[in-house]
Amino acid sequence: MKKTLFLLSLIPLFLLAKNGLAEDGLRPIFNGKTLDGWRNINCGPNTWSVKDGMIHCTGKPIGELRTLKMYENFILELEWRHLKPRGNAGIFVWADAYPAKGQPFHRGVEVQVLENAYGNTRGYTTHGDIFPIHGATMTPINGRGGSRAFPTENRSKPSPEWNHYRVVCDDGKISLAVNGKVVTRGTAAKPRRGYICLESEGSPVQFRHLKIKELPGTNPTPGEIARKEEGFHSLYTGVDLSGWSGDGWKSNDWRLTSGTATRLFSSKQFASYSLFADWRSQAKSIPFELPGIGPLGEFAHSNTRWNRLEVTRKPGLIFITINGKVVSRKTVKEQDPLKPASIVLLPGGQFANIFIKELK
Repeated sequence: MKKTLFLLSLIPLFLLAKNGLAEDGLRPIFNGKTLDGWRNINCGPNTWSVKDGMIHCTGKPIGELRTLKMYENFILELEWRHLKPRGNAGIFVWADAYPAKGQPFHRGVEVQVLENAYGNTRGYTTHGDIFPIHGATMTPINGRGGSRAFPTENRSKPSPEWNHYRVVCDDGKISLAVNGKVVTRGTAAKPRRGYICLESEGSPVQFRHLKIKELPGTNPTPGEIARKEEGFHSLYTGVDLSGWSGDGWKSNDWRLTSGTATRLFSSKQFASYSLFADWRSQAKSIPFELPGIGPLGEFAHSNTRWNRLEVTRKPGLIFITINGKVVSRKTVKEQDPLKPASIVLLPGGQFANIFIKELK
């Protein structure tokens, strides 16, 4: 009888193991073998890889690896370590699907992953700061006059030692435990439903034992939900000019820079598509020539700050916005099917975040 009861007591543990669940309800969001469930958003093909059961990041270019799924309220646990002193990286929660305008990072809340040799100042620490970036908001607990939340004590370990993070996100509140103790907290975060991202920022870093437990939802409003996946993919790797042809252009990490009067052509051609791309230039004209449209001409934009161009070209329609403002909406009577052509970048400025979605 006792043996039977003992065997019955093992059944729940067996079922938990079979479903990849620990007794605390955490389940893996990284299988230790592949990056299934994750998407390389704006980095090179070799920036993110799996080695010995760990996610390995080269640090180049600056960019993001993002979950395919959005999360609202959850507990996230993982371990990380930098492979060099002064390494910089991060974990983003409640993030948008794509990078913010003129930035390699997504709007969201960042949990800092900074190596100890970077040093501590009044503006930042290497022990688990939390802060909103690029349009996100958060009220810090233990702040210093801004939106950054600072840890109450120093608990992170230097390279190449491993550090354990436990991030709890619930109804816009966030807390971080570093190596077993809660040290950093924030509240009233917006958005409070979005993606989880791992950050590449210049130095090799590794992540392992990534696990998550989803908590009950709290009905965020549409304005509290991050931008969702829409099927766009990047045309620029951030490490080289793969997929492009033209002389005199330079891959400058997440920025693409022109130095001559030569145009740059995408190797792949497109007919029906939606595109968004960022640029910064002192030229009056918009520095793109696009399939089915041609040169864009002159529209109001900033000559000093980053601008975002958004275009949809499909049979019967040309739709263009710049910095969120509609500048052209045309109904077109097509004489022939749209012909595929290259995306063309014109010289004289910097470009970033060139994303496209082919339409059927």
